Amino acid sequence: MSSPSPYLDEVPEGIPTTLDWVVLSADMATIHAAQRYASIVELWDDAIRAATRDEGASVLVERSVRLEVASALRISEHAAGRLMGVGRALVKRYPAVWESMSHADITDTHATIIVDGLDELEIVRDELVSEVLALAEEMPTGPFRRAVKRIVDREREATIAERHMDAVARRHVRVEPGADGMAWLTAHLPAVEAHAIHGRLTAIAKTFDDERILDQKRADVFGDLLIDGETESLPDTVRGIRPTVTVTVPALTLLTGDGPAAQVDGVGPIPLDRARELCGAASGWMRVLTHPETGVVLSVGREQYRPPADLRRLVAWRAARCMAPGCGIPADRCDIDHTVDWHHGGHTDATNLAPLCRGHHTLKHHTDWQVTAKPGGALEWTSPAGRIYLVKPERRIPQFTTDPPPF
Repeated sequence: MSSPSPYLDEVPEGIPTTLDWVVLSADMATIHAAQRYASIVELWDDAIRAATRDEGASVLVERSVRLEVASALRISEHAAGRLMGVGRALVKRYPAVWESMSHADITDTHATIIVDGLDELEIVRDELVSEVLALAEEMPTGPFRRAVKRIVDREREATIAERHMDAVARRHVRVEPGADGMAWLTAHLPAVEAHAIHGRLTAIAKTFDDERILDQKRADVFGDLLIDGETESLPDTVRGIRPTVTVTVPALTLLTGDGPAAQVDGVGPIPLDRARELCGAASGWMRVLTHPETGVVLSVGREQYRPPADLRRLVAWRAARCMAPGCGIPADRCDIDHTVDWHHGGHTDATNLAPLCRGHHTLKHHTDWQVTAKPGGALEWTSPAGRIYLVKPERRIPQFTTDPPPF
């Protein structure tokens, strides 16, 4: 671990540092963005009031205002329409969110995530504003976006089976012309299959060591498999390769049909019948059965440096993403890192292990960032400027006990 930054003591106490000015500038930009939204809505409302005096012109109000905003800001009409839509949502439907943004307690991105997420839940959205806003005021935008998705999924769980059946009935494959002799081949599939297909394409593509980038390799493998219908041209090591997907099923849900919905990593809730199917004997799935209050923790202490496979998967499952501030790289593409270095006495157990992408892993060990493990798998990052960021995992590891809990 690097020594503390030599620059921390160079700025007298009470004098803003360069980073303080960066933060202040960002806060002012957020405040100005909130005022921009309010002004756009005021402009729109004025145009609507004027149009009521001219019935023939009223249908053109929105388009006229959109063009006005686009021209004045030198942006596209699509972007102007987005500003108008988000602005009206914040001012009219989510005034508490606009107020928080106007004080720079949340960013413009937080506000748009709230609008996009809660607008899907028209019936219960007003009841969720306080819960979502509290999260926005403490979380970076990446983890916050995932948290809002979980809340939206939670509220939609009651009808997920019916909605999934309706959606499956609309599955299709389409070809749309593109430019320069290209075309788009789009498949609308159940999310589990779509992620599994993409995972297999990625796994096969990574076995080819040539000048093509990963996207090109994936596209070539996709075409070879569908057109030729066989894999004889592929190396023996990747024929029949299958991705690993994690499905989390609360035990009471699996047994009784009641309780929280089953979850697939990167997908969200899935119907119970599909979860039962996946929790059978199918290989390639890590089945994580969770009790509402109990679980298991694995550790090999100082016996070995490299975590066993089960422990690595458990640590990755707990975090779901790289445990650096704001990073969204999936844990299965990260290194499993000892927070307290093995050579400095760190143990190989769940309390001292966390997934870090290669870039943040390197930054942790070769810069002035300091990282400390906290209870529950959280990591506390201290920046070279002395700012502290707490990164919490997306799941907790429950504790199994041999005796029933007291009542």
